[in-house]
Amino acid sequence: MILKFLDIAFRVQKATSALPHGGSGGADNAITELVEDMWLAHAEIDLAARTEPLRGAAYRFTARLTEAARGEGADRAVLHRAQVEFMNAAYDDLWPGQRRSAEGSSASDGGGLGLLVRGRLRERTGS
Repeated sequence: MILKFLDIAFRVQKATSALPHGGSGGADNAITELVEDMWLAHAEIDLAARTEPLRGAAYRFTARLTEAARGEGADRAVLHRAQVEFMNAAYDDLWPGQRRSAEGSSASDGGGLGLLVRGRLRERTGS
């Protein structure tokens, strides 16, 4: 569910970064559909998350991406902070009390965590 959400969120992020300054005002049908899919993926996280920090971080990241898609304050720094908060909360929800390994991810940058999450999920499922 987290990887599904991230896949859609990053597609929204990519689509909105390609918009001219000021965004599309929500007029682009493809972006509108992606945003709707992202909110549905967010709802899955909201229902299945074990921790409130993950629920809150998922909501904030989704809201910031929605604002960016609408052209309402696409501040990259704010969006990046919301993304990092979500990634850290996702890690903590999946592996409470475990330290992050040194596989290119840190608590402050969120980078590489998607790869780490996929690797840990493969370990759990054996695939």
